Amino acid sequence: MKTVWISDILNGKHDGQKVELKGWVKRSRGSNKIRFIVLRDSTGSIQCVAKRDSVGDECFENIKSALIESSLIIHGEANPDERADGGYEIIVDSVEIVGPVNPETPFPITESAMAAADGGETEFLLDNRHLYLRTTRMTTMLKLRSTVFGAIHSYFRDLDFIEYQAPNFVAGAVEGGSTLFEVPYFGRKAYLTQSWQLYAEAAMPALERLYTIAPSFRAEKSRTRRHLTEFWHAEMEVAWADNQEIMSYGEGVVRKIAGSLLDERSEELASLGRDLDVIGRYADSKYPRMRYDEAVETLQGLGVEIEWGQDLDYSKEKILTQDFDVPHFLTHYPKIAKPFYHRVDPDDDKYVLCHDLLAPEGYGEIIGGGERTWSEEEILARIDEEGTPREPYQFYIDTRTYGGVPHGGFGLGVDRVCSWLSGADHIREVIPFPRDSRRVTP
Repeated sequence: MKTVWISDILNGKHDGQKVELKGWVKRSRGSNKIRFIVLRDSTGSIQCVAKRDSVGDECFENIKSALIESSLIIHGEANPDERADGGYEIIVDSVEIVGPVNPETPFPITESAMAAADGGETEFLLDNRHLYLRTTRMTTMLKLRSTVFGAIHSYFRDLDFIEYQAPNFVAGAVEGGSTLFEVPYFGRKAYLTQSWQLYAEAAMPALERLYTIAPSFRAEKSRTRRHLTEFWHAEMEVAWADNQEIMSYGEGVVRKIAGSLLDERSEELASLGRDLDVIGRYADSKYPRMRYDEAVETLQGLGVEIEWGQDLDYSKEKILTQDFDVPHFLTHYPKIAKPFYHRVDPDDDKYVLCHDLLAPEGYGEIIGGGERTWSEEEILARIDEEGTPREPYQFYIDTRTYGGVPHGGFGLGVDRVCSWLSGADHIREVIPFPRDSRRVTP
């Protein structure tokens, strides 16, 4: 007998047929005459009904002994029943216990533990993350995450971008030395990469359109709902592109992600309480542009203390985006607020040609990018202006020495996008094993 997925039964593909199911016990209850087991697999869950008179005493006692998260193989008949969750149940013929759970060490993720978390994550659930992954909420998040990754790959590959990888051990900073993870490297200092960007720019003259999805590392002690020390970064680089074109790619990939979630994961989004019309708006709307100066004036008008030239931290982004219906691009930051690789605006050298994409609903920045400082003369001047040593970036300077061209790119925080579109309370909810300043296990 062929094993079938629970979702296929719930979709009516096996009405009245004898089926074999493989899965895990989600719930179990009953009496000495009848047992109701809710079995789950990766596609869903279904109630299985076992009667002592039908399965025999030995099988029935085995069923009674199967604790939560025991793995089973169940044979039975797929029976339509409007009273059952999902409209179907399995009338059990036989059960094989494959992986029993010891009653002395029952599965620790109980309904009371979940209720205590109240949709968030207690330290207990984080300590037992390897088991918490099996819960309905976490399974849903992982499915949404998979769709997000697939949408990013699809977007760039459909535009003939080449996927390209860069090293994780690097010699210098991309986003500032204060957030570098230093690691010993055979008697020398090395660092975990903050971004793929510098090595992408080295390959830009060869590939012209390139992207990656890879982990990046930031030694940030921030314990906010938006920060991880290890996060997944979708980055792209394009030759001959200006800031406006780079923003069009950023808007395109975010709209692609939102549309893919609607197409493939509407049920999962609805189960999390997400308004599908809102996700649809993110998929279909144009994303407005706002200059940094306008943002500062807006914040000052709202009574926020901010001086021109300051970068916008999350507290300010949250206030700025509180009335946004769709993501907004924030452009033209002051030169003093951005690293050397951002290209100075030739029309006004107080600014650089950059952008952040700010998501509504209090999530803030999800993309940072812009044009790169692309000529050898300008890159040397910018490096020296910041007091940055040239030696670690010599390879980066060489890309300008030998046929430099205008180009640009961006980095998208995949985990932040997953958190925003799923409506998660914390970024830890959308990654299997989160890493922050206090946690490196399990």
